[in-house]
Amino acid sequence: MFQDMSLLRAIAIVVDISLVAFVIYKLIMVIRGTRAVQLVKGITVILAVWFVSGYLGLNTLQWIMQQAVTYGLLAIIIIFQPELRRALEQLGRGRFFQSTSMENEDEVQEVIAAIVKSTQYMSKRRIGALISLERGTGMTDYIETGVPMNARLTSELLTNIFIPNAPLHDGAVIIKHNEIMAAGCYLPLSENPFISKELGTRHRAALGVSEVTDAVTIAVSEETGAVSVTKNGELHRSLDEEALRRMLEKELLSSEKNGSSSRWQWGGKKDG
Repeated sequence: MFQDMSLLRAIAIVVDISLVAFVIYKLIMVIRGTRAVQLVKGITVILAVWFVSGYLGLNTLQWIMQQAVTYGLLAIIIIFQPELRRALEQLGRGRFFQSTSMENEDEVQEVIAAIVKSTQYMSKRRIGALISLERGTGMTDYIETGVPMNARLTSELLTNIFIPNAPLHDGAVIIKHNEIMAAGCYLPLSENPFISKELGTRHRAALGVSEVTDAVTIAVSEETGAVSVTKNGELHRSLDEEALRRMLEKELLSSEKNGSSSRWQWGGKKDG
C-alpha cells in the first residue's frame, strides 16, 4: 500500500514538473523576438547577482538586489503588459497549446513555391516588394505595426498586396509558417555605414531586420526588378529564380529538419 502511494506521489511530481516546464516553454514562445526578451535577460542578471552576493556575503549588494526583486513584481506586470495580454488572448482562442512549426516538408515546399512564383512575377514587371519570413526569432513587434491579415499564403495574394497604388503596397509583408500575418509593416532600417549608396529604403529595411532577427527577407527592386535576399546582416543581390529557390530551400528546410538556423553558404553577391 505504501509503495503504491509512493509511486503515485512520484508520478504526480513528474506530471507537475512537466506541466510547469511546458507552460514556461509556451510563455517563452510568446515573448520570443519581442523587446521582453532583453528584459528577461536583465532579470536573470539581477537574480544571478542576488544569489552570488548572498553566497559571498556581500550584504549591501544583496540587500539592494533583494529590494529590486521584492518590488520588481509590479514593475514586471507593467513592463510585460503587452506580452501578458497576448498570452491571455492566445489562451482564450485555444492557440496557446498549438504547435508553432510547419507540419511537414511538403508544406515548406508550398511556401517556397508561392514566394518564388510571386517574386519572379514582380521582378519581371519591376514591382517593388519586401517579404520577411519569420523563423526562430519572433517578429510580433513588427507584425503589430502593419495591417493584420492572418491569411493562408498564395502567390496570387502575395503579388496582389504589392501592386502599385494598392492600399498595402508600402511596407513589408511578414510571413509566419504558411500564413501572411500582416502587410504594410515597418521594419528597422540598417545603420550600417558601409551599405552601398545605390540601395534604397527597401533594401536598408531588409538588412536592418536581418541584423536584429534571424528572419529571411526578400527585396524586389522597383527600379531594376533585381531580387535580393538578406540574412544575418548580409545582402545577396541579383538572384535568379533557381538561386532564390535553392537559398530558401537551404534555409527553411534545414531549419525544419534541424530545429535551428544554419548559416548560408551561397555565392551570391554581398554588400556589406
